Amino acid sequence: MTDTAAPVAPTPKPADTPSGVQPLAKPVRTYALSLLLGIYTINFLDRQVVNILAEPIKQDLGLADWQLGLMSGLAFALFYTVLGIPIARLAERKNRPIIIGSAVAVWSGFTALCGVAQNFVQLIIFRIGVGVGEAGCTPPAHSLISDYVPKEKRSTALAFYSMGTPIGGLLGLIFGGLIADAYGWRAAFFVAGVPGILFALLAYFTLPEPRKELAKRAEKIQAASATFGETMRELAKKRTFWFISFAAAIKAFIGYGHAPFTASFFLRNHPEQVESLAASVGTSVGYNLQSVGFLGLALGLMSGTAGALGSWLGGFLADKFGARDLRAQMIAPAIASLVTIPIYIAAVTVGSVPLALLLLTINGLLGTIWYGPVYGTAQSIVPPHMRATTAAILLFIINLIGLGLGPLAVGLLSDYFAVGMNMGSAEGVRWALIASTLFGLVAFFCFWMATRTIREDNVG
Repeated sequence: MTDTAAPVAPTPKPADTPSGVQPLAKPVRTYALSLLLGIYTINFLDRQVVNILAEPIKQDLGLADWQLGLMSGLAFALFYTVLGIPIARLAERKNRPIIIGSAVAVWSGFTALCGVAQNFVQLIIFRIGVGVGEAGCTPPAHSLISDYVPKEKRSTALAFYSMGTPIGGLLGLIFGGLIADAYGWRAAFFVAGVPGILFALLAYFTLPEPRKELAKRAEKIQAASATFGETMRELAKKRTFWFISFAAAIKAFIGYGHAPFTASFFLRNHPEQVESLAASVGTSVGYNLQSVGFLGLALGLMSGTAGALGSWLGGFLADKFGARDLRAQMIAPAIASLVTIPIYIAAVTVGSVPLALLLLTINGLLGTIWYGPVYGTAQSIVPPHMRATTAAILLFIINLIGLGLGPLAVGLLSDYFAVGMNMGSAEGVRWALIASTLFGLVAFFCFWMATRTIREDNVG
């Protein structure tokens, strides 16, 4: 998944456009980066908590699976992806900590409001509000980080910030499940929204903004940057960009599509096993653990640890073998896309829940290997003054197709198999997950085709 359930690549500035901003002193820089990491963690926590709550929400409000998909995917992604670009441009001219603080307050407030929704329409409106707020987080945060740290430490700082993706997803699943077990799904939304108020205030009043140099820096960047049209004309000639964009979008489509229905799959197909495992784990730790809480704990740890490791592994392999032959950067994502298909199908067809969770952990590791190679390649196939816009276009494609359409498509398939094919809800969601994972063949094809063009498209 992307910044969607995916990390965002750094957006290097043109070599002839120095920022003009002095990096922060180390103690201040450490505090600012830690605060931004905390904010991004809350960002993903509030975005992902809905996934572990999907089944209780479905039962309470009487929703269909396509409605769960729309709520967790398109309703959020449509506003999140579209508003990201204008907010990024606003951050070039205005006070970025205020933008971030306002965004945190908005998405946290709407997250809490999800807990009072009485019907599908209200829930959709509140989820749209979450998407609007979260669009104001990463673009200005990346811009601030680029000013906070020396150029030689910028990638490390951005990688530190991006850790909020797996950490937030882990916390959202774990605490969302545990709170829903104890107090219901509405309470989980309330609790998820509370920390944002504190982080919003900290961003407003303590996050540094190098204001004196901001206007000068913005003018220099604007003068040296290519227009949107010029960048699109350049990308039109780069077949590698379109191969990796749609390969990554398909991977995000699968990952985001599965996320809202994974817990539902276990609750519908293995309720007795899940309940027994929850009771066993709860007894061992002295806690009255229920099914939803157990799945949140198991799936959260799985996605957080395996996903982070897979992301690192993909970058390591791309750097190590890509230094010898650029084509090697796409080989690992291609092979991983192919291998995950039988592993995932096995996970949703075996009769053992522990074995299924183990297989999903392996799948989670392989499913994030593409992050580093894709974002790194996108930065290397265009001139420096086009890299920021290229990254924005890449993220737009990935998030709109992956986050926007993935959950909705899986929900529609689940309803079709359950009702149209008379399979019932348990088998319906199983076959929807199987059918959607087969799209990995398309991702494999696109990654493999990129190996044929990456050397000629590379500009350094």
